[in-house]
Amino acid sequence: MSNITGNEIIHQYLRHNKKFPHVLCAGCGHGIVLGTLIRSIHSLGIPKDDVVVVAGIGCSGRLAVYVDFNTVHTTHGRALSFATGIKMSNSHLHVIALMGDGDALSIGGNHLIHAARRNIGVTAMILNNSIYGMTGGQSSPATPEGSTTMTNPYGQLDHSFDIVELARGAGANYVARGTVFHVNQLEKIMVEALERPGFSLVEAVTPCHTQFGRKNKYKTPVDMYKWLKSTAIPLERYNELPEDKRAGRMPIGVFVDRGRPGYEERYYAMQENFLKQAAKGAGR
Repeated sequence: MSNITGNEIIHQYLRHNKKFPHVLCAGCGHGIVLGTLIRSIHSLGIPKDDVVVVAGIGCSGRLAVYVDFNTVHTTHGRALSFATGIKMSNSHLHVIALMGDGDALSIGGNHLIHAARRNIGVTAMILNNSIYGMTGGQSSPATPEGSTTMTNPYGQLDHSFDIVELARGAGANYVARGTVFHVNQLEKIMVEALERPGFSLVEAVTPCHTQFGRKNKYKTPVDMYKWLKSTAIPLERYNELPEDKRAGRMPIGVFVDRGRPGYEERYYAMQENFLKQAAKGAGR
C-alpha cells in the first residue's frame, strides 16, 4: 500500500460521488467505527476488490454507502444471511457484516447465533448504541435495564443481552469488545478479527446522544464519551476485581480466540474429498 497516513487513508477509501456530509448526528460514534475499519483494512493491505461490506438497516446501515468496497445494503436483520451466501460463493473474499444492536440482536438474532454456531468466515461488527436510533429511539435488546427510552418512558424492564456472552455461548471463533473512545484498542481488535478464520464478532460500543443519551441524563455527547472512559476497563483488570466491585463496569478486550477453521474451509475440503472418492470409484 502507498505510504499515506491519517485522513489521507480515509479519503482514499470513500466514494466521493456520494452525498456528503453524512447523515449521522453530531457526536455519533459510528464514523469513528468506520474510520477504524478502514485503517484496519489498509494496514492489512487487503485490496478493495477483495472486501465486501454487507449492512443491515439502521444508522449503521448507512456506513456501507460511503466506502469504496463491494457493498450490499440489505434488509433489516438479514446482513449475516447475505454475508453467509457471499462467503460460500467466494471464500477468497473478506466479508464484513455491519449491524446495529437492534438489527443484529432482535430481528437478526437467529441469524447471529447460527452464523456463530456454523463458524462461517465472516467478520461481524455490531455497533452497539443501546437503542434503535434511526427509527425514533425504541428500546433494543441491548438497552440497559432501567434505562429510559421512547418506548419505555418509565424504565426498561427487560434484561439486556450481553453481546459478548451471547456470541461466546453460540460458539463464535473470535469475540471482542471495544469502544469508540478507546480507538487504538478497537483498531487492534478489528485487525485481529479480520485476520482470524471462521466467525469473528466485534462489539463496538458507540454513543447515541440523540436518542439514548438525552433521555438518560447525558446532556451532551461529551458526557457520553466520558461515560465510556469511566466505565470501560481492560478485561485483564476486570477479572482481577472482586465480585462486588464489578457492578457498572464494562470489560473490553478479547474474550474468545479459538482459531478454528471456518465453515467454508471445511465445506470445500469435504467436497474435494467426496470428488476424490467418487473418481476412485469410477476408475474401478
